[in-house]
Order: sequence, then structure tokens, then C-alpha cells
Amino acid sequence: MYEQMISLLDYLEKSERNYDLPKITEAFYYADKLHEGQMRLSGEPYISHPVAVARIVAELGLDTDSICAALLHDTVEDCSDKTNLETLAKMFGKDVALLVDGLTKIIQVQVADKEEAHIENIRKMLLAMNKDIRVIFIKLCDRLHNMRTLSAKKEDRQRAIALETMYIYAPLAHRLGIQRIKQELENISLFYLDNVGYQEVYEEVEKKFGRSGDFIDVAKSLLSEKLTENGISFTLEGRVKSVYSLYRKMYSQNKAFDEIYDFYAVRVIVDTELECYTALGLVHEMFKSIPGRFKDYISTPKPNLYRSLHTTVIGQSGIPFEVQIRTRQMHEEAQFGIAAHWKYKSGEKSRGDIDEKLRWIAQLLESDENTRDPDEFIHSFKTDIFHDETFVFTPKGDVISLPLGSTVIDFAYAIHSAVGNKMTGAKINGVIVPIDKIPGNGDIIEIITSNSSKGPSRDWLKIVKTGQARSKIRQWFKREKRTENIQVGKAEVEREIKRIGRQLTDSEINDIVITIAKRVGIQTVDDFYNTIGFGGISLSRFIPKIKEEVEKLRASEDLPLTAEEELAQVKLAKVNKRMRSSGGVIIDGESGYQVKFAKCCNPLPGDKIVGFVTRGFGVSIHKADCPNVIASRGNEDNLARWVRAEWEQVEESKSSTYEALIQIGAEDGIGVLAGISMALADMKVSISQINTQPNKEGDMVINLVVGCRNVSHYDSIVSRLRSVPKVISVRRGFMN
Repeated sequence: MYEQMISLLDYLEKSERNYDLPKITEAFYYADKLHEGQMRLSGEPYISHPVAVARIVAELGLDTDSICAALLHDTVEDCSDKTNLETLAKMFGKDVALLVDGLTKIIQVQVADKEEAHIENIRKMLLAMNKDIRVIFIKLCDRLHNMRTLSAKKEDRQRAIALETMYIYAPLAHRLGIQRIKQELENISLFYLDNVGYQEVYEEVEKKFGRSGDFIDVAKSLLSEKLTENGISFTLEGRVKSVYSLYRKMYSQNKAFDEIYDFYAVRVIVDTELECYTALGLVHEMFKSIPGRFKDYISTPKPNLYRSLHTTVIGQSGIPFEVQIRTRQMHEEAQFGIAAHWKYKSGEKSRGDIDEKLRWIAQLLESDENTRDPDEFIHSFKTDIFHDETFVFTPKGDVISLPLGSTVIDFAYAIHSAVGNKMTGAKINGVIVPIDKIPGNGDIIEIITSNSSKGPSRDWLKIVKTGQARSKIRQWFKREKRTENIQVGKAEVEREIKRIGRQLTDSEINDIVITIAKRVGIQTVDDFYNTIGFGGISLSRFIPKIKEEVEKLRASEDLPLTAEEELAQVKLAKVNKRMRSSGGVIIDGESGYQVKFAKCCNPLPGDKIVGFVTRGFGVSIHKADCPNVIASRGNEDNLARWVRAEWEQVEESKSSTYEALIQIGAEDGIGVLAGISMALADMKVSISQINTQPNKEGDMVINLVVGCRNVSHYDSIVSRLRSVPKVISVRRGFMN
């Protein structure tokens, strides 16, 4: 490991940046001493990991404190008997200690389930980012090295870590503009999540590059000659599109490999913005351009700092390729994103520029503070971090970036909360449109406001796409409609208590509410009712707690069960945290019963269903034609336990996702699984289980457990799968 550290110090010395090498060396020796005797799963000394992370941090161009924090990032948690944050602050400074604190693995909080714990980890990561963005830079470097060494872990952990990386860390790297890390995280994640698909695309890349491997060199030579003739100082780079980018394009756009025009790309790096456009003209003189394949990200940059000109042209051999043209500073930002600011900027202005680019973090945290609802938080997180952008214009020509699918209401609140609150209508390109209209790229939007407006409607919360707009609407109701909110919230709570089947006094209700409110940091009954009323948090999250408090009250008074409570005891039994409440099912004409969906038949909305009252685990929901139902009804002892069940009517957009088993018969061969995976990904259908086995005819049987909304959605999935090459049959399966 000393050789690895010597290599790092040599790299830092040659970088010509003002690193404090003695401080970095001291951090290494201290970390090495603390981690002495600790080993990684690969068998290497543990210190090899922080040194490798520090090298990646250095390659991002971060500062001395960031490299020290990378070397020390696991010491506080893994060596808590030997060191602490106070010691680190004394030895290496307050900034290093704060960075290590932000990087220290989250202590698991007491939450109901793994999903909520995961959300809490994301929230704490954002808080750390908001304090010092270097935390997430180092965290991404840490994750990248862990992914590079993922082969040492068991297969189930490989998939879990790869999935988290694909859906959390790679999009974060993209949002911060760090393309180098983003692309490597995506490629490694794909390798572990769909190795068959990865290998197929990789082999196609190798074959195509083998047939025309000199193509990039020829294109670079022609461009070099032309740019030199015109007196432009330049650097040329060539690249082949990454495996993950090709994989994603093939299944998301349903394209064959040969239909991808930007497989090859040549990058032209020049000194000035004016030279970018000059070079663009020269490229179009030399090669025939493909209509509709030009993008100007210099005049309209992406939110993650990316600026460049993109054009796709036809080479002399008839092969299409992309040309990217940018200045050297733009290239730094394209490779390193916001981290590039540490390379060539300093001072308060730089910090102000960075803060401006990171406003989305503060907006997410502000939204979370206003809602207190984990479901709402994760919705905002996914929308604001993982979205594709729509670029629209104000009447003055300012560019506004919105998540794809945003409405004109989202646009109004992106301008200012006062604009949204006074909004009475909108125009797109001069034409009045409904307020739920979704604008397209390049549209000019004008918001019509009025001082006599009564403010936003509660219905807007169902229309808007962004967490920012939803948060600002709720803020308005919280501030302007407190009395009304309290009435609405109180009515909802009392209705829920009545539904449980208890008659309580106002004093008893107050005692229950204040107990529940204090669990989420709300100090008064009125504040709790207000929060429920303006939608800051959903009452449904507190239904189990309300039932628990009512039960405690009943037990303390030693009162007999009411008829409704006896029915609930029989049908609900014990609440199992792994089950969803009600699940969109009505039992004997009433909703809210604790249900679980039978794995033997996986019923979907649209199927005829029945319920079976289990002993201690609520009501088990089966398809009416499930073989187990038919067999059980032949047993007289079970007849009394079968109850009438039907699906609750909900809007399509609000419907839950249910598991269903699909059995596919297919020809045995390479490419079948990849084709099925791409077809399902194209439909945005998740796969929770997959296994294959040969049949007697020499073909293969593929069992998939997928998530779908209802029978109609299931039928559309089946129809799509039947069109996949080599698929022979598709049918719905029953599990034993």
C-alpha cells in the first residue's frame, strides 16, 4: 500500500497544484495505523480502499482537505475506539473533520421499514451536500472504488449495491455534471444487473469497432487538416459510445444497433466560444449533416453546467458520427462538472457560482421541511434529480429548465412563488392554454396573474410535477388558510377514529393526537391538524398509530370490545409491518382491512377475487379461480373464513403496483433474456424475480415476477413480450 501512496503523492506533485503534501502524508500514516489489521473481502489490507478513493478524488482536482478526508473517511466509524471527530479536528483541521462527519456511514435510525431507512439516508446525504458539496464528490469517489471491487461480494449484495448505484449515485453524478464517474458507475452497474445484455452489447461494439476501427483516426485526420488551414488552435479526441449508453438507447428507443448514429464521436476542443462556431461551420463544409441532429448547449446550457455544440454528420465512408465542439473550460466542466470549479476558480465569487448551481438541493430540503412526509420527499427527489429536462422560455427570453412532464403551473412557481400564487391563466406561444398544459421544448410561456386572485387551488397539488411547486402551494395554504386547515384536519382524524369503531370524548381525542404529533416533532394539536389540512403530511401514515393509541385507551379503561372491534380483531388479527394496509381492496363492503396478496396466484385489479381470514396475519386475497381456493372451499372447517372481496375503484394515475408471474416459453439461445429485459424496460415495467430452466423439448422456460397496475396493464405486457424474437409462448402463471 505504500507503493500506492507513493504513486498518489507523485501524481499530486506533478499536478502543479498547491497541495499540502506533508498534511496528506500525515493523514495517510494516521489512517494506516488506525486500520491496521483490518482487511477487505478481497483479502487486501483495508487501507488500500481509502488510498484508492483519495486518488480518484485527486483526479477530480479537489483540494488538500478533500484528499485528507478521503484517506480518513472510514476511521470514525470503523475505528471508533481509537479516534473521533474532535481528534481529527485537532490534527487535520475543522474542515477535514466536517467532511469526515458528512461521509461517515449513516447510523441506522429507528424506522418502520428498509424503504424508510433508505429515504432517511438520502435525506442526510442531501443535508451533508448542502453544507459542503465536497462531501458528495468524495462519496461518489468512494462508491466508484467500491464498484470497481464489487466482485469480492456475494451475488445478492452485488445486485443490491449495483441497483442502488444505478438509481442513486449515477444520476447524482450526472446532475452534478461529473460524466467520467457517471459513465463508469453505469457500466459497472449494468455488468452486475444484466450481465447477458451487457455482454451482448459489448460484443457488438467489439465487432463494429473491428470492422471500422480506423474510422475515428481518419475523421480526426481530416478535421485536423481543415482546422489547421484556418488557423484554429485545437485538441482532437475520439470515443466510442459506452456500453450502458448503447444498451439504454437500444431498449428505451427500441433501436437496432446499426440505427444508433452517435456510436462514434470526435471531440474538438478549442480556445474560445467564437472558435466553437467557426469550427462548426468548417465541419458542415466537410461533411453532410443529418437534419434534426444539431444541439446548441452553449447558448442553452444544461442545468448540470454542460456546454457544447453537438452535430451528427455522415463520414466519407458513409458512416454517421457525432462531432462535439467546446472550449477547454467547457471540456473541464463536461468531465468534472461542478468539481471543475476547484480547478480554476477561487474566492467568494466562485462559491457564489457553485451555490447558484446547487439551489436544487436547498429546494429539495425546503420541500421536505414543509411536508414531513417520506413518500412525498422521495417523489420530489426522483422528480428533481432523475428527470429529463424540458427547456422553455420566458417572454423576455430567459431559459427555464423543468422536469419533463411539468405543467405551466410548475413554470409559474419556478419563476417565483408570488407569480404562482397570483396565477389565473397562461399562454404558450401567445395562445391561452389550460393550466394543466405541458409545454414542449422551446415554447415561450407567459403567466397571466391578477392581484384579485384568491390563490392556488388544492387541486393544483394533483396537477404539478415538481416538488418545488408542490412545496410552495402547501406553504401558501399553511400561511393563508390555517383556520380552514385545522377544520379539515380535525374532521379527517375524527372520521378515522369513528371508522375504527370507538366513541371518544374530545379530551381523549386530544390526548391521542398530541401523543402522535410529538412523535413527528409537532408540539400542539392545532399544528397537527393544520399540517394534515394543508397536505404537509398524509393522515394515512398515522392510521396504525391511531389504532394503537385507541387500543391502549380501551385496555386502560378495561372496556369490552364493541361489535365493530370484535369484527376487526377477527379479520385484521395482528398488524404485520411487511403488509400494505387495505391494498386497494374492500372486504365485505368496507376498506381499511389489513390484507396481503397470495403468492400462489398474485391477483391483480380486474381479477375476480375472494378473501381468506388468516390466523394472525389479516386477510389473504386470492384470485377466485386460484387452485388453492377451490381446494380450500372443499374443507368445511374453512368455509366460515372466506369473505367477499372486491377491488377499490381508484384513478389510473394513483393505482398501486402489484406482483404478477409470467411464464415464457422461448427458444434456447443468447439474446432472449436481453430482448425480454429491453422490452420490459421500454414499458417501464420492473422485474423483481427471474429464473430460467430447460424443458423437455430443448427450449427454455423463463419465469418472471413483474410489477403491473392491473389486468389491462398485464395484458399489454404479455402482448409486448409475444413480439420479442425467439419467444414461443407467454402465459400467466400460478406459484406453488
